[in-house]
Amino acid sequence: MGIICLGAFILGLFIGSFLNVCIYRIPKGESVVWPPSHCPKCGEKIKPYDNIPVISYLLLRGRCRSCGERISYQYPAVELLTGLLTAAAVCRFGLTFSALYYLILTYYLIVVSFIDLKTMEVPVRLSYGALLSGLFLSFFVPNHSFKEAVFGASFGAGIILFIIETYYVFTGKEGMGYGDANIMAVVGAFLGWKKVLLTLFLASFVGALFGISLILINKEKREKAIPFGPFLSIGALLSLYFGDALIKWYLGGLGI
Repeated sequence: MGIICLGAFILGLFIGSFLNVCIYRIPKGESVVWPPSHCPKCGEKIKPYDNIPVISYLLLRGRCRSCGERISYQYPAVELLTGLLTAAAVCRFGLTFSALYYLILTYYLIVVSFIDLKTMEVPVRLSYGALLSGLFLSFFVPNHSFKEAVFGASFGAGIILFIIETYYVFTGKEGMGYGDANIMAVVGAFLGWKKVLLTLFLASFVGALFGISLILINKEKREKAIPFGPFLSIGALLSLYFGDALIKWYLGGLGI
């Protein structure tokens, strides 16, 4: 199994390279397939030996071989993150359809998180594509059902929309964005309604810790808007891998 997980990690590194392309091009409305990867400054096509995940970045010292433009740390970070999460899914679910199913969710969350961090927006078409995948592929996943996926998606979107509208009524300001409702619809489709609640709780907890830390470190920027999408993604991934145990522990503590 260790060899399989290692292979999944290496495969994930290359998938992460493609996700970087998606993160860069989708907000611009560009094709993620054509043209091939190139330097955004000089336009030089990236050679295959300069496009090896993480390794090429280290060998080039984070700069374009042609013009010397600095390459963002995001690229190796996304590649490593994707590699680790791919290995985690395969190690947890084995070489099964379930692993592929939850990796679709994982890759979606990675892409929307980094796009949200950069643009404060969640791509709608990507979310709809992931939502449809979560709904219709649910037929082939053990311990999941199309009915549960539909209810989870509806509940995920509905609870965020309720929070948005309620917050606006009482404050006259916008809090969470409607893109967050799209993210939670996708999460609900893949994970079901129970883990929608857990995801929201964990996302709020992690987001609160981050917000408090930001205030303590840089008080003058405490009013700066922080995208909530990445925290929803963290909450969803924690729910995917630890959700069943957390829910069982919580219900056990209540004596249910």
